[in-house]
Amino acid sequence: MDKLLSKFQPPALSLFRFITGLLLFQFGVAKILKFPTIPQGNPYAFLNKVELMSLPGAAGAIELVLGALLLLGLFTRPVAFILAGEMAFAYFMGHAPKGFYPLINGGTLAILFCFACLYLSTAGGGPISVDAMRKKS
Repeated sequence: MDKLLSKFQPPALSLFRFITGLLLFQFGVAKILKFPTIPQGNPYAFLNKVELMSLPGAAGAIELVLGALLLLGLFTRPVAFILAGEMAFAYFMGHAPKGFYPLINGGTLAILFCFACLYLSTAGGGPISVDAMRKKS
């Protein structure tokens, strides 16, 4: 089973990078471009009110630009490292003060993004990425 599945690891890494970038990009789009409009009562409705010149606005700009780069697999390692730091910062500034347990303080997603990006900063973008295309030429 290990031998069978291991041959899919390189494209799976590219897919993991793409999906991680897409999810971070969506948060940037929601914070900066206010799309889509999130209904009241949704836990993410606060994204409708993020102002550009605020800490969440700066985070949104980072997520928008670096999320797009991660989607493409361009400068994957440094981009992912910066995003891992942003997510750690988000957790300790925004979630940890609300309580110790991530399920209670709402920080589960920030922790997951932090470690996903930390992994991508060490693993790279995979074979289906702009980085891989740049190495070939």
